[in-house]
Amino acid sequence: MSGSTFPPSPLPLRHQLPGIYAEDAFAGVFADGLDTMQGPVLTALDCLDAYFRSGVAPTDFLDWIGDWVGAELQDLDSEAARRQGVGTAMAMHRRRGTAGGLAAAVRLAFGVTPEITESGGAAWSPRPRGPFPGDPRPYLRVVVRVPEPEAFDVRRLESLVGAARPAHVPFSVEVLSERSDNR
Repeated sequence: MSGSTFPPSPLPLRHQLPGIYAEDAFAGVFADGLDTMQGPVLTALDCLDAYFRSGVAPTDFLDWIGDWVGAELQDLDSEAARRQGVGTAMAMHRRRGTAGGLAAAVRLAFGVTPEITESGGAAWSPRPRGPFPGDPRPYLRVVVRVPEPEAFDVRRLESLVGAARPAHVPFSVEVLSERSDNR
């Protein structure tokens, strides 16, 4: 079987045959044929856990895993970013709709940390009808500072922020130069 393109069976059947069949040439050839068929299956099963780890999964399997765990990979171009997106999908789901989750999504997709200003807040009061934190009108502002703002894909950023923000909060995005003093 030296010309075979399949991996050899990790448990060759020829060596497991009872003594009476081990001496039979036909039984040996038949066992080798079965090994040729089951070798790839056994190898895949032995390595099955690697298929479900984003860092080592085959590239063609990565998008399927991403769909399975609900990772948002449409804004990620490189394979390394897609692997990270799949690997962090569960943590991103827990943080979805928060400023920290939005910042992590922008950082993953664009490699920059955004400045996020929002209207909300969370607090409690020991007495009823206490003041609410934050502004009464909801808003979300995301500012990204990059070396070349004119080359930055603003529509892609708007799409990402629109998908990662709380659904009821209107938002605006702004792309500024890193050298801008308009903070």
